[in-house]
Amino acid sequence: MYSCAVPVATIWTSPDSNRELDEAGIANPLSMNRWIAAMTLEERFALCQEKRIQSQLVYGEPVIVEFVQNGWASIIAVWQRTNKDDRGYPGWVPLAQLKESQPLNDPEGVVRVDVPKCQLWHLDGTPAQLVIPFNAILPMIKEDGEWVFVETPDGDRLVRKQDVCVAASVHHFKKHTAASAAERAVEFLDLPYFWGGMSSYGYDCSGLTYNMFKACGLFISRDASDQAGEGEEIPLDDPKVWKRGDLLFFADEQSGHVDHVGFYYGEGQMIHATSSKKGAIELCVLSETSYANRLCAVRRYSEEAGIL
Repeated sequence: MYSCAVPVATIWTSPDSNRELDEAGIANPLSMNRWIAAMTLEERFALCQEKRIQSQLVYGEPVIVEFVQNGWASIIAVWQRTNKDDRGYPGWVPLAQLKESQPLNDPEGVVRVDVPKCQLWHLDGTPAQLVIPFNAILPMIKEDGEWVFVETPDGDRLVRKQDVCVAASVHHFKKHTAASAAERAVEFLDLPYFWGGMSSYGYDCSGLTYNMFKACGLFISRDASDQAGEGEEIPLDDPKVWKRGDLLFFADEQSGHVDHVGFYYGEGQMIHATSSKKGAIELCVLSETSYANRLCAVRRYSEEAGIL
């Protein structure tokens, strides 16, 4: 097994998908800020329109490496459920952004980053040259006062206890309500939209819903089209029964294919990562958007339905 060895590794459609201007995004060390800042809005949207990017990994996320070709690894992202492959999300990642990993012997549990960005520290208390994003999950070695010792692709490190949540395993983090997932999304208002984005440097629409549910203890499918088939079906034509945290799905008017998702926030409002207008996470009145006429499904994740 391998794991992501940079704060965010982009999963590309093929080894030839990156452009010259994407050099900062395929390097190690990597700077997401520099890569995003170097692109115009049109160049960011081209990643979607030209089908260059599939998804992303965050630091420490495990992958299966199927084979390596000219410095690129064909991978399966095992935590990202998809109908593209039963094992997880497929694609290509620069081998330089991955490290081979061995399971920690008798780990005390795992930690999940619960702040937008988290500083890693050396064991002597000096800051490491690495800041990792929201929702990164790492094996825990032990807790000691205000610190948690964790295993990383770069060796043992420290994180501040106040920056993380602790659980016995990846699937044992405390489960929160779908309404809580929608509230977590508010923390990222105005974050730039990024096609394929799965990190607190930029989300796409389903990356936002996936990660806010992940922060609430639930793994849902990666893509909007798959998410639309999960959860409990809620009447489409009766907004009075919609609840905060329900997922709203939108379809392309010509193909009928689900191509967008957002959280219902209550009072006719939606919070979503949008590629339109300013290209960011926004809270809006649904009826005042171009999405309103494309609404095709409402789904609910709840304990009552056995989903949370």
